[in-house]
Amino acid sequence: MNRFAFLIHPIEIDDIYRKYKYLKILPKMMTEKVVSNVSPSVISKITDIKSESQEAEGWFIGVPLTSSMMMNMQYKYVLKRIIDSGRIAEKLGARIIGLGAYTSVVGDAGVTVAKNLNIAVTTGNTYTVAAAFEATRNACNLLGKNLQESEVAIVGATGSIGKVCAELACREAKKVILVGRNIQRLIGIKLEFHQKYGYRVEVECCTNVSDGIENADVVITVTSSVDDVIKAEYIKSGAVVCDVARPRDVSKLVQEKRKDVLVIEGGVIEVPKEVNFNFNFGFPEGLCYACMAETMILALEGKYENFSLGREMQIEKVDEINKLAEKHGFKVAGLRSFEKVIDEKYIESVIENMKKVHNI
Repeated sequence: MNRFAFLIHPIEIDDIYRKYKYLKILPKMMTEKVVSNVSPSVISKITDIKSESQEAEGWFIGVPLTSSMMMNMQYKYVLKRIIDSGRIAEKLGARIIGLGAYTSVVGDAGVTVAKNLNIAVTTGNTYTVAAAFEATRNACNLLGKNLQESEVAIVGATGSIGKVCAELACREAKKVILVGRNIQRLIGIKLEFHQKYGYRVEVECCTNVSDGIENADVVITVTSSVDDVIKAEYIKSGAVVCDVARPRDVSKLVQEKRKDVLVIEGGVIEVPKEVNFNFNFGFPEGLCYACMAETMILALEGKYENFSLGREMQIEKVDEINKLAEKHGFKVAGLRSFEKVIDEKYIESVIENMKKVHNI
């Protein structure tokens, strides 16, 4: 049997309160102090993962730290918690472990974790990119947009996920805007793309989010911020916005104020057969995040290697994981927006609101 594990953690303090309601009587800082002393543990066993030729099983292992706690606590302490979780996976017989949410971001994005474990480690970022871009393409099709005629902005373009999303956009889009805080790194990426793809696609750099996305037909946002990055007033009417980040980059106010744009969650995957996660992480039955799916795919393939690791990512691996996903029956699920399924009626309402804005 192919075995894997996947690390999860509470994204924000409210996730802890939902699990441990009695902690609501404590101030936030006190709650964080209490949970920071809780050891990592097995949350659930994942069963019935089957492709045409292979089977796998795995475990969710919980790291009791929120995203903001991981950002603000001493790195060595957070790293130890993640490594301790990995050692639980080793004892369970897992051959590969996936780093979920912020456990894949802290420090050197899994490199040090891998050095301290005797099993393979992956962040799942490669399939996250692949799934996000496919979902974005599907959303564009629903609104009648053509990527080849679109201006695409990548927010967080200097990160490993953002850079490869930008490179995928360079393969198809008319214009790509790289948005990030470090202008020198953005310029370096721009030059790299021009060397690789020539000047077929126009590439611009921007350090201001609102300026970078104001004319974009498509926005893919994938920062590591714990705060809202994409505000309602920043977005062009009729735009498709793919939010790959966890915690979210897109403000929840966008859902309330901008009925003329389509915000989708990047990287939601349909797992083949009758998978049972035995844990409710907010998705309908049979669906999961792409980073989770990558870990499962690699386990089914018996590809026990550090597939997605560190700050660099290769676009060739995106193509490879797409082929492996297809081989084992994984596919991008129907689109979701703010944890709700996007149906035909929802798309029609977005199109109607777009027409009202443009007086069509």
